Amino acid sequence: MATDSQKYLSTRGGDHGLSFETVVLKGLAADGGLFLPHEVPIANEWQSWKDLSYADLALKILSLYISTDEIPTDALKAIIDRSYSTFRAEDITPVVHHQDNLYLLELFHGPSYSFKDCALQFLGNLFEYFLVRRNQGKQGKERHHLTVVGATSGDTGSAAIHGLRGKKDVTVTILHPKGRISPIQEVQMTTCTEKNVHNLAVTGTFDDCQDIVKALFGDPDTNETLKLGAVNSINFARILAQIVFYFYSYFKVAKQSPSFQVGDKVRFVTPTGNFGNILAGFFATKMGLPADKLVVATNENDILHRFWTTGRYEKNPVQDGGKSDACKETLSPAMDILVSSNFERLLWFLAKEHATANGQDSQSSKKQASQDIVTWYQALKSTGGFGPIHQSMLENGRLTFESDRVSDPETLATIKSYYQQSKYILDPHSAVGVTAAKRSIARAGEQTHHISLCTAHPAKFSDAVTSALEGEAGFNFEEQVLPEELKALLQKQTRVTTVENSWEAVREILKSQAEEDAKAEGA
Repeated sequence: MATDSQKYLSTRGGDHGLSFETVVLKGLAADGGLFLPHEVPIANEWQSWKDLSYADLALKILSLYISTDEIPTDALKAIIDRSYSTFRAEDITPVVHHQDNLYLLELFHGPSYSFKDCALQFLGNLFEYFLVRRNQGKQGKERHHLTVVGATSGDTGSAAIHGLRGKKDVTVTILHPKGRISPIQEVQMTTCTEKNVHNLAVTGTFDDCQDIVKALFGDPDTNETLKLGAVNSINFARILAQIVFYFYSYFKVAKQSPSFQVGDKVRFVTPTGNFGNILAGFFATKMGLPADKLVVATNENDILHRFWTTGRYEKNPVQDGGKSDACKETLSPAMDILVSSNFERLLWFLAKEHATANGQDSQSSKKQASQDIVTWYQALKSTGGFGPIHQSMLENGRLTFESDRVSDPETLATIKSYYQQSKYILDPHSAVGVTAAKRSIARAGEQTHHISLCTAHPAKFSDAVTSALEGEAGFNFEEQVLPEELKALLQKQTRVTTVENSWEAVREILKSQAEEDAKAEGA
């Protein structure tokens, strides 16, 4: 029987008691909210997991959120093993000791060279498992054909495509902002030849792409015609899979550092745009992992840093006496986001805990949290922001979170200094994290162990890396950084459709694609 941690609700109050399968296949709630478990499970035995392999650790963690009534343990283990068999590193997410008490968690050893693989290989296999079960013995239009649609600022798209290419009963369409992702990121997506994969270049920003995806999920006509599935981190399975590497890296540091024992507190520093990766760290701490702080590292698109500073969540910062809607183009494009979708999940927790602290019971506090979310996000939609939130909510959040903002010049300086010190090459997103980590060490003291998440391979960001390291003795991007597999992609033909910034235009394309893919499978 499913526990409260294995049943799901919407942050906006419209859905509750949902199965994990429903949450995975729906992606986004019908009321526009995001799914969460009714309760976060406490991992009382977490310290006994310290010697487990990555896959076995994943099984322990994921089993707390997925009922065996939905996925038997043997089947879940097979899904996990298959998901991580595609990684180049034997330990999946290696931890590298950089200097003193700073450790780098390398999350880019999956097939698309970014941290997104840690979740999207798993999600792709989950989709396949559920669809095979639903479609057993069914033919033609009886079959459940999933139309997976996602927005990418660079890495989600290629990771999703690697996880879903060639899978039966799935059409996958990825939207990216035209001209706003790196050339390597673009060819990783657009050179895929599988017929069930489609790429749309939207004449807008990542936020526009994300808004289109949310509009599609909120449109009754689209949902009646297509069975939509989500691969963005609005899909809770993404968050769930990313919890694993927080525990795993903690145990790795305990093995590598003589001054660190299991049970000691650590700081995690996470470069973030959409808040999904660091939200997984928040879940890990709620489960029992002892984190001194989770440090939110942003680039110049700093809505999250401004929130932790002021308590206001505004996508339009005041600049030169007026407000700006512009999302800056930076050297770390995967973080060029004005509105961080997953922040809604954290705000729900903060609102619920505030209501509980003021004497409301569990059900009432959840209801109050959903009401707060609806009010805040209506204001965000109509006025571009909300807040400040109640001071006690903000202070409660600050018990777990700190934040920092890193500029492009600071990003380049960090890439250069780390190369000079150790010949280690950071990608610009990881450099944002490392810059924030150094500042956190200065605040917390050198005795505090820090794990900084390295989220992408530097080969994906040639302009930034070359700009930082040109003139350095012996540096050669093609020889030192670019894997042969990615070099080969640059020579291949691409397949991509440019589309206007309109969710209705995208909807019509999706309908046409799904119909063609379903016909091809039935042929």
